[in-house]
Amino acid sequence: MTLPENAYHDRLGDYFAQLAGASPYNAHTDRPATLALAGDVAGRHVLDLGCGAGHYTADLLDRGARVTAVDGSATLLRHARDRVGDRAELRRHDLDTPLDFAADATYDGAVCALVYHHVTARAQLLAELRRVLRPGGWLVLSTTHPTAEWLHHGGSNFDDAWVDARLPDPSLTIRYQRLTLEALLGEWLAAGFTLDRLVEPRPLPQLRDVDEARYEKLSQEPSFLAVRLLTSAR
Repeated sequence: MTLPENAYHDRLGDYFAQLAGASPYNAHTDRPATLALAGDVAGRHVLDLGCGAGHYTADLLDRGARVTAVDGSATLLRHARDRVGDRAELRRHDLDTPLDFAADATYDGAVCALVYHHVTARAQLLAELRRVLRPGGWLVLSTTHPTAEWLHHGGSNFDDAWVDARLPDPSLTIRYQRLTLEALLGEWLAAGFTLDRLVEPRPLPQLRDVDEARYEKLSQEPSFLAVRLLTSAR
């Protein structure tokens, strides 16, 4: 089986599963902001797309949601299973292919956290999300902030290159595409979604006690962009 390029496999998956649990970026910045945008999910059927090691899935379950969690990495799905047991439906699926496991109008909402910039077939993915969401449904999506990418890589703010970024472990890299704010909003609106809210997540105050330097950095420089998008109540 060909491994999807948009997922974290093997040692990279294990590394990410350990990192995401308590990292300043994931646990203290993106995850709380993303879940806040999801709002009250009690009794709702939520699709966690690119679920990784199941951290968002676990929180959604704890808030009373019924969750279908999807990822292209068998490694990360093993971590997700260890985290949530049989409380959620877990599926392995390449996000660059149609969501053929889901019928039309299946889910009340969807969460797509920090995976969008890894996907090549983004227009197809958005169209599929529109299809599987119920009328009046919502999509909460987070991705890397274009300003953060420009500050890190330099050069042109309008560069849309695919990059292979090295992690603190220099033997590991992640591949993703730099996307401008114009491109991101253009893709979401062209897919037929309506923008409900847009936030630039700040770290939780508790991070100051854990890593004051990282707290100050994340409080002054954007790292992520998160949106709540709505479908029409057709």
